[in-house]
Amino acid sequence: MKKTSITWFRPGKGASWLGGVCKTARFQLLLVLTAVCCLSPLYGADTQRSPIDINLIIDGSSGISNVKEDITSWISRRLDQILADGDTVTVWSAGTSAKIVYSGRMDSNSDREAVRKTILELSVDGDSADFSGALREASGRQSSKVCYTLLVSASNAALSSFLSSSHANLLQFSRVEEFSGWRALVVGLDLDSKVRKAAADFFGS
Repeated sequence: MKKTSITWFRPGKGASWLGGVCKTARFQLLLVLTAVCCLSPLYGADTQRSPIDINLIIDGSSGISNVKEDITSWISRRLDQILADGDTVTVWSAGTSAKIVYSGRMDSNSDREAVRKTILELSVDGDSADFSGALREASGRQSSKVCYTLLVSASNAALSSFLSSSHANLLQFSRVEEFSGWRALVVGLDLDSKVRKAAADFFGS
């Protein structure tokens, strides 16, 4: 049974976070609405939209061994829901070090099958998962205004270590879905900058 929640990690306490702009209840509401909209699933196959960047960061540590079949099946179903023509998909294997194992534009069914094949053939690379390296690289590779970043972790130790690191802010806005032995996080990369812009537009500053 899965449990779904929307979580964001604050870098500080009180109403001064996000550069001191969180000063009113109206902004807090705007923040929540922006986060929910950005982290909601995209059903690209059923709707017309502009192409986006889709980042898939998959645990490459030994922790994935016992749940790999469940994970690959779930990712395949999620891709069926969100992929649209023109999207750019990049897949990372986050093992001892993060590495890109696929990157390409979705122009045909063969492109989609290539992504699925890559995920099915992912191999274990050590006992640790370099989520930090993959997320930092994904943040710097955005080619469109909108990106959908999915991180799949089967290693609680690796994820906990990352959340205790200096790069934990990369998961500041995350929508978490928990399954037996693993979890999937839709990560709002650079969402804080989008919230700042939305606040500036909202308040006319």
